[in-house]
Amino acid sequence: MKRPHIRCRLVAAFALASAALAAQATEGNGLGAYPDGLENYLVGALPPPGVHFLTYAGTARYDTVRGSSGQSLVPDLNIRVNVLAPRAVWVTQQQVLGGQLAFHAIAPLLDVDFRAGAMRASSRGLGDITVGTAVGYHASPSLHYLFGVDVTAPTGQYSANDPSSLGKNYWVVQPLLALTQVQPSGLNADLKLMLDLNGRNDDTRTRSGRALHADYSAGWGLGNGWVLGVGGHVFQQISEDSGPASGTGKARAIGFGPSVRYANDKGWLFTLKWQSESHVRNRPEGSQLYVKATLPF
Repeated sequence: MKRPHIRCRLVAAFALASAALAAQATEGNGLGAYPDGLENYLVGALPPPGVHFLTYAGTARYDTVRGSSGQSLVPDLNIRVNVLAPRAVWVTQQQVLGGQLAFHAIAPLLDVDFRAGAMRASSRGLGDITVGTAVGYHASPSLHYLFGVDVTAPTGQYSANDPSSLGKNYWVVQPLLALTQVQPSGLNADLKLMLDLNGRNDDTRTRSGRALHADYSAGWGLGNGWVLGVGGHVFQQISEDSGPASGTGKARAIGFGPSVRYANDKGWLFTLKWQSESHVRNRPEGSQLYVKATLPF
């Protein structure tokens, strides 16, 4: 007699969590296609002409969903997203509007685990691939900036009924601006500003609202290749969702935490950033740890 009762409670708990996530702004789980806070120091400084390879790795964890008033909608929640994302950057010899023309592609490999109560869903594999182009400028030895456009394609596995889906099932066009202030000794500061222009999810007939968001870092160079400081991200949805699966409000979040960088003149680069989120509305709340590395070869 107990087994059907327990099963009903578990299904109800899973349905409640899924419904709460689906009700969040930025359709599906309240998170955009871009991993908030992924970038760190030297984001706006193009390397010399040639082909360069970088690797991103890290984990993001979310333990509750916040509503429009900051209330916890799904307290018994655990979402874990592990990522390993190789990236290729080709900086050409071509000049466009006085700047260096560059292209890049990034293919994230994801391990997603979703738990709500005793229910669980998990997926592992290729996520949504991003390709883009940029024009970079070196205003001085310490000041660098670039303008670019990224396009994210719906290449990841997706199901409207699977909260651990690896993809978003829609295209995203993302204009961006990145700035870098770098000094061996002294102030180092970086900002990557992005605008998400989301396509329509044909499975749910819903379009997520536009979002303005940024990754940032600020630190102090110690003169030996090391920079110690802070970093994080800011996310603000600026237009409402449209369609049957629309959220109930605009998503927002602020991430903040320590950030460190090591780089040398032989091409080695390593950055590490941990950030915890606050002021979260209409999306999951959690923390992220990301590493970026470039190894010469």
